Amino acid sequence: MVNYDLEFGMQQEEILTDQQSIWRYASLLPVFNTSNQISLGEGNTPLLTLNNLSTKYGFKNIFLKDESFNPTGSFKARGLSVAISKAKEFKRKKCIVPTAGNAGGAMAAYCAKAGMEATVVMPIKTPSIFKEECKLYGADLILVDGLINDCAKKVAALNINNEFFDVSTLKEPYRLEGKKTMGYEIAEQLGWALPDIILYPAGGGTGLIGLWKAFKEMKKLGWISGKLPRMFAVQSSNCAPIAAAMNHSENWQTKFIPSATIANGLAVPFPFGMDLMLQVIKESNGGVCIIDDDAIIIGLKEIAKTEGLIISPEGAATWMALNQLCTNKVIKHSESILLLNTGTGYKYFENL
Repeated sequence: MVNYDLEFGMQQEEILTDQQSIWRYASLLPVFNTSNQISLGEGNTPLLTLNNLSTKYGFKNIFLKDESFNPTGSFKARGLSVAISKAKEFKRKKCIVPTAGNAGGAMAAYCAKAGMEATVVMPIKTPSIFKEECKLYGADLILVDGLINDCAKKVAALNINNEFFDVSTLKEPYRLEGKKTMGYEIAEQLGWALPDIILYPAGGGTGLIGLWKAFKEMKKLGWISGKLPRMFAVQSSNCAPIAAAMNHSENWQTKFIPSATIANGLAVPFPFGMDLMLQVIKESNGGVCIIDDDAIIIGLKEIAKTEGLIISPEGAATWMALNQLCTNKVIKHSESILLLNTGTGYKYFENL
C-alpha cells in the first residue's frame, strides 16, 4: 500500500475545490507531478437518497453512492486514473490488465488519453458491449475461456519479461489509491460524517479496502470523529469466496467451486486481496452477505421501477443484501445506511 506522512496533517481547506474530479484530493494521491495526471473527469459522483424505497420498507435513511456517473460508466475509472497516471510518471508505454469487464474498458480509455498501448485480457463469455468498448478505445483484446483468475494467469504469461505495466487488482498499489477517493467524497458529501452501515459489492475488493483506508486516513487527519461504519461485503451465491474463507479459513480454496454470475464484477473466485478484505470486515464488526442471481434481477428491476435508476447487478445485490440483513436482525431499519452502486446497468442488458 501507499503510505503518507499524516503526522502534521492536511487541512480540509487544502482540498482543491475548483477540481471536479478525484484530483481535488491530489495531496493524498501518489502522483508527484501534476503534468502526469491523466483525468477524464472521474469522481465527484452523486450521493443519492433513496426516499421511495426508504418509505416503502420503513428505513430511516438509505443513501446510494452512484458510481455509474464515472467515465466509462463505473468506479473502475477512479483506480485506473491514478494507476495510468503513475505509469506515465514511471515512463511506461504499455499496460495490461485481466478484467471481468469494466476495468478493461477503463484502462483502455485512460491509456488512450495517455498515449499508451493497452492490452486487455477478458473472459470470452463477457457481454459483447465490454469487448467492443475496449476495441473502440484501441486496446488489444485477448479473450480467455474461463473466469478472471484464468485471465490473470494469461496476463502473467504475457508479461513474463515485464514488458507491460501490470495493473491487476492489488498487484500494484495505485488503483487502490484512486478507489479510496470514494471514501473521501462520501464523508465530504455528508458534512464530514459517515453512515452507520456500508454495503459494498465485493469482487476483487479494492473498493472495500480503499474505503476503509480512506476512513482511517481521515480519522488520523482529524477530519472525522466517532465510530467508523460497519462494512458488509456483498457477493453472488455463484461466486462467494469471502464467505468460503470465513467458514473454512485454512483450506477454503481447495473446496471452492465458483461459476459465472449475472454480476460480472463479482465473478472473482480467488481475490488477491482476501486477507485485507477479511481484516476490514473484522475491524469494522461487519460481515458478508450472499445473494443469488434471481434475487439480483428482482432487486435491479425494483430499483428501476421505484427510484428511476438503472444500476449494475452488483449494485442491485447490495439492496437485496440490505433486506436480507434486516430480516435477520443484523442491521436495524433505524440506522443510516449507504449502498454502493459500482456502475451503470445499461452495459448489462445483454445479461438480462
